[in-house]
Amino acid sequence: MRVISLNANGIRSAARKGFFNWLRVQRADVVCIQETKAQEHQLDHGMFRPGPFHCYYFDAEKKGYSGVAIYARRRPDEVIRGLGSDEFDREGRYIEARFGKLSVASLYLPSGSSSEARQEAKFRFLELFMPYLRKLRRQRREYILCGDWNIAHKAIDLKNWRSNQKNSGFLPQERAWMDQLLGPAGYVDAFRVVNQEPDQYTWWSNRGRAWDKNVGWRIDYQIVTPGLGKAVRQTSIYKRKRFSDHAPLIVDYDLDPGST
Repeated sequence: MRVISLNANGIRSAARKGFFNWLRVQRADVVCIQETKAQEHQLDHGMFRPGPFHCYYFDAEKKGYSGVAIYARRRPDEVIRGLGSDEFDREGRYIEARFGKLSVASLYLPSGSSSEARQEAKFRFLELFMPYLRKLRRQRREYILCGDWNIAHKAIDLKNWRSNQKNSGFLPQERAWMDQLLGPAGYVDAFRVVNQEPDQYTWWSNRGRAWDKNVGWRIDYQIVTPGLGKAVRQTSIYKRKRFSDHAPLIVDYDLDPGST
């Protein structure tokens, strides 16, 4: 079972850069997209509902902002939009598709880099999201939580970690939250199950030739329940073509997509 996650930084922009042409040949079973930056009625062109997939969007109320989507070859049994938080559901940050005992979600965690107010919003999101994640662990389901988590967990996950310790995305409180997620809360970072190498990044600033120099951050994850941690077979970050300031994260699981 192949799952792809991408923060598109505008799905229409990614489309113009060839994302959907690339997706056609990826043999993906589920695709999770973040930061669609569009209302669903603006995506009336057929390319935004690509051939083999059932497509589901969850938009932000604010035009040109946030938004998440899931494409699935198999029709989900159920699609859940939102976390039950009025503040963050208005921003279109979480959509989940359920297939039997498996759930795949597309998540766009807030960024705090633009202002102190947005960092406070990010902290509020983290505070409400951890109890939600713990509740998911009590269910008899396996979860793949894909998306832009906007936090680099460890020094290995960003190039210039020393100079970023006071910056959003690598703050001690954010990293401690990730410690909880991947420790006591019991979740697994699928990428690190099979790849422990440095210089593995999924986002690059548009400043200072960061992409060319590979001065990046690994802030896009597929976070999974322990049963699926054992099912991770291979993973890759696609960089041959650039559709966004993020790169697609691809993970293959030892699961039969037709029998989940």
